[in-house]
Amino acid sequence: MSRKPREILALNAFDAGNPAPLAADVQDLLARRDRSFGATSMLFYEEPLHVVSASGVHLHTADGRTYLDLYNNVPSVGHCHPRVVDAVSRQMGLLNSHTRYLYDVLHDYAERLLATFSAPLTNVAFTCTGSESNDLALRLARGMTGSTGVIVTETAYHGNTTAVTEVSPSSYKRGRPPSYVRTIPAPDARHYGSDIGAGLAAAVTAEIETLRSEGFGFAALLVDSIFSSDGIFSDPAGFLAPAVAAAHEAGGLFIADEVQPGFGRTGDGMWGYDRHGVRPDIVTLGKPMGNGFPMGAVVTRPEILTRFAEEFGYFNTFGGNPVASAAGIAVLDVIADEGLIDNARTVGAQLKQGLVELAKDHAGLGEIRGTGLYLGVEIAGEGGPDAEAATRLINGLRRKGILIGAAGRFGNVLKIRPPLCLTRGHGDEFLTVLDELLGATGQS
Repeated sequence: MSRKPREILALNAFDAGNPAPLAADVQDLLARRDRSFGATSMLFYEEPLHVVSASGVHLHTADGRTYLDLYNNVPSVGHCHPRVVDAVSRQMGLLNSHTRYLYDVLHDYAERLLATFSAPLTNVAFTCTGSESNDLALRLARGMTGSTGVIVTETAYHGNTTAVTEVSPSSYKRGRPPSYVRTIPAPDARHYGSDIGAGLAAAVTAEIETLRSEGFGFAALLVDSIFSSDGIFSDPAGFLAPAVAAAHEAGGLFIADEVQPGFGRTGDGMWGYDRHGVRPDIVTLGKPMGNGFPMGAVVTRPEILTRFAEEFGYFNTFGGNPVASAAGIAVLDVIADEGLIDNARTVGAQLKQGLVELAKDHAGLGEIRGTGLYLGVEIAGEGGPDAEAATRLINGLRRKGILIGAAGRFGNVLKIRPPLCLTRGHGDEFLTVLDELLGATGQS
């Protein structure tokens, strides 16, 4: 049983040095990948998947198996959703180029997207990835405040550019973020006690003072509003508000990273921060926007963009390109027409309750956290977090045809984050298999 903090890419990772027996086609692809990607190659599961197609909440592999995908938030409205596929295909047949021309589809999408935010969040800058979005957000915050200091949670992950890696403590295998990046514990009652909101705000205030005393000043509080890499923390609703108020009182900005919880995943509204009743200064978007087509965005107040533009020229060649815009419009249409925010709320609540009931029979299941279709299940033993047991469960589920991920400082939290079209039947299928595996592994 391990209580050692884990680097984010080590969670649920394939270990080439200790491989399980693998099919010939998988071995061949692994060899090709190793030659091409070298040390940057990263795969999931003890037995990597050779995926050939997907639809809805399922992935299909070369050996003819079908897997229930409870992990993938990239195809947010479902793998290969026909309306998104059609929109992208039609637009690609018309044109696709950089964004220094005028396109109806781009402005249609910008207006549709901004309509999901409240004033004064009325301007958008498009990017291609969530990493680019968070990188730009940091530049905006530092330009607006004249300070460099940033506060994040201690197991945060916000992307992989140079600047964004610096505010992603979970990315570090060695060393730690630079001194102008300060970390605070995740919003966990085991650290902050019964008043999580007050404790989190006190931690933010203390780090603001540290940043000021060291000459960096305070630019921004940056959080993923579902605290996904920290282990998924959503309750009690509103706990984030005092920390945001403390950041604003100190003259800093609040950046809400909505790459993980955005586009209806929490079931409380379009954006994860809605659950806490807070007002971001900058919102960053990514993965779910295009349902598999790469796109991202930064939404902010006009004066923040104006201040930045006085100092720097900025454009993004492919950010908001016509094909991306077509994909984005289709995603917004599907979320609305198929009632996917309501579905996230109702199916997520049923699934969470099912997990709570399972935990009564299985001592290995600890806290059940999260909201909507973003849930976390702690796996623990008598000595505390049990990352090894979590890894066994994740790979056991994979062998039973269910895909799930890992999260948390110690890698012991099962991360449930399926496409938003998941049904109650799919949830029941997962609960049945999880119950069987827990019984078989003696974690009852």
